[in-house]
Amino acid sequence: MDRKLVVNAHLAIAHGHRVEVTEHVDQTTGESLIGSVIDLDTGIRYRRVDVSRGESIRWLGRVIDCTVAIGGPSARTVLTVDVDGDGRGAASARTALRGADAAVDAAKAEADRWGGGDREPEPEPERFW
Repeated sequence: MDRKLVVNAHLAIAHGHRVEVTEHVDQTTGESLIGSVIDLDTGIRYRRVDVSRGESIRWLGRVIDCTVAIGGPSARTVLTVDVDGDGRGAASARTALRGADAAVDAAKAEADRWGGGDREPEPEPERFW
């Protein structure tokens, strides 16, 4: 599975290099923020200084594409990473569960709208043999 990472920094990581990404879960929004990216082939570590300590998820991958936009207020890096194995971590599981909970709530609301969930079934007529 490929993941696209957008970072407001200049990270020049070559195609094919293995990386370790650390994501921190924001306690207020529940979203994951990239805390660090380590190029395992060169040993260069890119780390944010404004990420709070707390729950973190680490996963490994291989860089498929790296685009660095320079100059102006939109200076950023877009990395496309092929995730090794499952590797998505607890942040993706938490997001999936949140989506599943929303789907359940939507299904319950739809069932209530259509009715039938609270009706008594009609009694079966007696059978004559």
